[in-house]
Amino acid sequence: MAAQAGKDMLLKISDGAQTPTFHTVAGLRVRTISLNAKTIDATDSDSAGRWRELLAGAGVKSVAVSGSGVFRDAASDAQVRQSFFDQSARVWRLVIPDFGQLEGAFLVAALDYAGEHDGEAAFALSLASAGVVTFTAL
Repeated sequence: MAAQAGKDMLLKISDGAQTPTFHTVAGLRVRTISLNAKTIDATDSDSAGRWRELLAGAGVKSVAVSGSGVFRDAASDAQVRQSFFDQSARVWRLVIPDFGQLEGAFLVAALDYAGEHDGEAAFALSLASAGVVTFTAL
């Protein structure tokens, strides 16, 4: 597989409809997608050689997403902002080119706006998975 351009990673928010339309979050320059699985330690006094044992398949899985970029005041910005204020779990689609896409319900856990006197207005967001996240290979 060849190297991938970071700009091709996409965060898309659904419009909330029964048959959703997804809108790419405008202005993003940086995106990070973290897949997490909390482990459960099942080590006891009978563990071989006192090595830690982990209970397979028992931990909590989650996905955390962060992104930042230039504030554009696009339609997607309004959807992200509304989702934050409502604290509603919207369906998001996270596209990683030539790898796959993740899709599921996420809450907007943080939404920051910033700007300097002689620079562009910027924003940053953090998403936390709020249910099952599916993976589809591309």
